[in-house]
Amino acid sequence: MNTSTEGLNTVIGMQSAVSADDALAEATQLEQDGDRVGAIKALEGASASGDERVLFRLAWLLDLCGEEERAMQLYRECSEKERPLINALINLAIMHEDQGDFSTAEKYLQMVVNTAPNNSRARLFLRDVQASKDMYYDEAEARDLAKQNALMDTPVTDFELSVRARNCLKKMEIRTLGDLLKVSEAELLSYKNFGETSLVEIKAMLTSRGLRLGQNLETAYHRVRAEVYDDLREKASEEVLNQPITSLNFSVRSRKALQILGVQTVGDLATRTEAELMGIKNFGSTSLDEVREKLEMVGLELRTID
Repeated sequence: MNTSTEGLNTVIGMQSAVSADDALAEATQLEQDGDRVGAIKALEGASASGDERVLFRLAWLLDLCGEEERAMQLYRECSEKERPLINALINLAIMHEDQGDFSTAEKYLQMVVNTAPNNSRARLFLRDVQASKDMYYDEAEARDLAKQNALMDTPVTDFELSVRARNCLKKMEIRTLGDLLKVSEAELLSYKNFGETSLVEIKAMLTSRGLRLGQNLETAYHRVRAEVYDDLREKASEEVLNQPITSLNFSVRSRKALQILGVQTVGDLATRTEAELMGIKNFGSTSLDEVREKLEMVGLELRTID
C-alpha cells in the first residue's frame, strides 16, 4: 500500500467543483487500490463544499499520513458544525490528549457525552483524560518508592539468619526480601525441614523492619479476590456468600486448615484455589475432596487459575 506523504504539499489546498458524494466514492476506490495520496487529492477537490463527511475522511487520511496539524484543523472545522460528527470530536480529543492538552480534550469529549450520554467510547476516553488531569509527580513519594524497591531487591543472605533458615530459603528459590514477602507462613511450614524455629527467626527479622510474611502476596491477591468475588455474586446470593464457614460443618482437620488461611465465609472459601489449600501443612486430598463437596452443595467451587 502506498502510504507515502510525498507530493502532499502539492495536493493539499487543491479544490474543484467535485461533489461530495463523487469525491467520497472516488476516495474509497483509491484507498482500496492502495493509493492513499490519490484519495486525499480526491477529497481535497471537494473540501470547499464544507461537507463534514468529506472533512472527516480527509482529516483521518491526513492523520494516517503524518499530517497531524492539517488533520486537527479539519477536525476543528467539523466540530464547529451545527451537528458535528461524534467521531470527529472524539478523534480531535484523542489528538489533544496525545499532545498533553487534557483540558481541550476533555472539552470535546464532554460535547459528545452531553449529546450522546450512552457513547461508551467517549465515556471511556473522558475518564482517562480526567484521570490524567489529576495525575501529579510527587518527588518525595517517588524517592520513597525507589528506596522500597531497593530494599525488596536485597538478597536474603544479607540478613542475619541461621544456616538452616538460609539453606531452606535457597532451596525454595527465595533469593531476595521481595521474594520472601510473597510467601505465606503456611507455605514455609509446609517445606521439608523448615520448622517453627526457623519461622520465628524469619518473622522476627521481618518485624524489626516493619514487614511481615506474605504482605506482597496479599496486595495482589486481594485485588484478584475482589474481582472473583464479583463473579461469585452471579452464582450465589449474598446470603450464601456471607455464611460463616462453620455452617458447612467441616471436619476438624479441614476446619483448622481453613483457619490458618484466615477463611471466614463461604464466599471467601470460593475465592481460594486448590494450590492454596494443598500448600497448608497436613491438608491432603481427602480434605480437598471434602471442601469441593461442601462448596458444591451451595452451587460453588474453588477458584481455578486460567
